[in-house]
Amino acid sequence: MPRDPYDVLGVSKTAPADEIQKAYRKLSKKHHPDRNPGDKAADAAYKEIQEAYETLGDATRRANYDRYGFAGPPQAGFPGGGFPGGGGFPGGGAGLDPEMAEELFKRFTGGGAGAEGFDLGDLLSGGRARSRPRSSPRARPVEAEVAVPFEVAANGGTLPISVGGHRVDVRVPAGVEDGKRLRVKADEDRPQDVILTVKVSPHPYFRRDGSDILLDVPIGLAEAVLGAKVEVPTVGGERLEVKVRPGTSSGAKLRLRGKGVAGGDQYLVFKVVVPAGEVDGESRKLVEAFAAKNPQAPRANVPWG
Repeated sequence: MPRDPYDVLGVSKTAPADEIQKAYRKLSKKHHPDRNPGDKAADAAYKEIQEAYETLGDATRRANYDRYGFAGPPQAGFPGGGFPGGGGFPGGGAGLDPEMAEELFKRFTGGGAGAEGFDLGDLLSGGRARSRPRSSPRARPVEAEVAVPFEVAANGGTLPISVGGHRVDVRVPAGVEDGKRLRVKADEDRPQDVILTVKVSPHPYFRRDGSDILLDVPIGLAEAVLGAKVEVPTVGGERLEVKVRPGTSSGAKLRLRGKGVAGGDQYLVFKVVVPAGEVDGESRKLVEAFAAKNPQAPRANVPWG
């Protein structure tokens, strides 16, 4: 026979519901299989704790247990949990010798007529011997919004947050987008699932376009005209040296293949920066001479030209 669920959880029969729940959580956490891999004793204790809480954690089941024990409430047609006219068996049949019970059953059924498939164990335990314990109904999920740093949203990672006073480690998949909903399953310390709506934080210099990352890269006039090598960051945390081709204009892009989000690319968007303010006379002459030798019509093909 199973142990008294009150003994299993280490509480008194008058313990309030919150004390029972607290004891269950403490013991469940202590004997959880994840904390005791390969420990058969801990595994057996964990199952016993779950079964005890299924009985005492539900008000109706607890009341039935307190009144009838493991036999459960009387079944219809068998007053007192026994046979008609028999006044019932002590303890709902729990203390009756199986062979005697079998003989009594044969007498009442005429040697088995109409009794094919009947399980005597069901009779002695109030029809519950073979039934699997029902799990407690799952509580409604808790919903919240979580701010995810840009790099974590792009590259994936684990983000610790606090929900209802409990620490929750959220596994963020690489490439998660703003508005995406993530579900964190309940555990022994937190009986509710948590549904999180992602809010991706903006980045000071990276921008995202689907699976691609955009980065503005300022270059000087000489670098744009003559070409250069510049160092740039990637969203994955690397720093790369790239070539700026001679004759690069503002808005030109250079693709870094596979350096974006979840297999996307990162694009460098070049921005030509010219000296601010007036230039000295000699510099002006040099620029004018350059323009004379390299004539341009930059607005020749614009639609509004």
